[in-house]
Amino acid sequence: MCGDLEDQSAEDQAEQFYARFVAHAHSFLGALKANGKNADAVHAHLDRLFREQLSAAIDPNRAPDEMSGYQRLAMEPLVFARLAGFIAAHAPLSEDPLRRIMEALMLGYSEGEIAVDDDHGHDHDDPFHSHGHGYGHSH
Repeated sequence: MCGDLEDQSAEDQAEQFYARFVAHAHSFLGALKANGKNADAVHAHLDRLFREQLSAAIDPNRAPDEMSGYQRLAMEPLVFARLAGFIAAHAPLSEDPLRRIMEALMLGYSEGEIAVDDDHGHDHDDPFHSHGHGYGHSH
């Protein structure tokens, strides 16, 4: 019985990690939207690709019901890393693709460490706002 309580607590804690990620992703996407579209077509394309994949990573309809939020948080980055490696393997070695991937990975890691602000980048009056935040309130 004690083990059940410990397991439940660990599961709750794991899901809190995912809830924090979802809240931060919404905040981050809101900030990107507020900054507007990049005037350079190439950078605008890359920004859109990033936003689409981040949005997919927090969309509960994009994963099977059997997959917990924490499982997504633990496993989906590995898929993106695999994809990055697959694509980079086709770039000329003279462009040092592994170094560029590692720099992008570290940039994303540093962006992920930023604390979520109180308004977390979106309006609570939005009728399509139906996700929890892990902030002690939900809609």
